Amino acid sequence: MTEKPLLSLHRITRVYGQGESEVRALDGVDLDIYPGEFIAVMGPSGSGKSTAMNVLGCLDRPTSGEYFFQGVEVGSISNTARAMLRRNYLGFVFQGYNLLARTTALENVELPLVYRGTARRERQEKAARALAVVGLEGRGHHTPAELSGGQQQRVAIARAIATDPTILLADEPTGNLDSARSHDIMRLLKSLNQDRGLTILMVTHEPDMAHYATRQIHFADGRVVAPKAEAA
Repeated sequence: MTEKPLLSLHRITRVYGQGESEVRALDGVDLDIYPGEFIAVMGPSGSGKSTAMNVLGCLDRPTSGEYFFQGVEVGSISNTARAMLRRNYLGFVFQGYNLLARTTALENVELPLVYRGTARRERQEKAARALAVVGLEGRGHHTPAELSGGQQQRVAIARAIATDPTILLADEPTGNLDSARSHDIMRLLKSLNQDRGLTILMVTHEPDMAHYATRQIHFADGRVVAPKAEAA
C-alpha cells in the first residue's frame, strides 16, 4: 500500500515478571493498520492478541519497541497526552458491555462526551444520533436491564462511535451473545466500516465472526504468525 499506516507497531514486546516467572506476552510484534481497514485479530488464549489490543488502545505500555499513531511515537508522549489520545481518537467496545446499570441508554452513550466537556444539548444530540445509527432510536430512556444483550452491545457501540473516533477497538464484542445476536452485531460493525469508513480492529476467537473482517491477523506465543492453511 502507498497509503501511510494509521497505527504501526515496530518490534513491540511486553514482558511481565522477571527471571523464571517472566512471561513474554508480546515478543517482537510488527503490525501496520491502514485507514478504513476492518481487521480481525485471532489466536488461542494467551497468544498476545488482547495484550496487543491494550497497547494499541494506550491501556498498557510496551516493554520495548515503538508504537506510532498517525506518525507520532506514542511512547514519547506524556500520560496526559495518552489520555487525550484515548479520549479523542479511540473508541472501545468490550465483551461485557460495561454499561452503567442505573443509567439510561442515552446517558451511557453521553459519557465519553461528558469527559470531553461537550455541552449538554450537543452531547444529547450526538448520543441520540449514535443510538439511531445502531438501530436503537426511541430506546434512549431504557436502562440496560430493560434491554436484551444484543441491544446492550448496540448501546456500547453507540457510546464508542458518539465521539467520531479514528479507530474502533473491539475486544470479543460477541463473546456474551448467542449466534443470531452475534451475527447482528457483526453486520452492524461491517456497515460502520463500509458505510462510514470507520477503521475497526476486533479481537475474536470465533472464525465465523472473523470472516466479516477484510483482513485477519493471527497471533501465537506473542507473535504475529501466518494463518494455517486449510486442509484440502
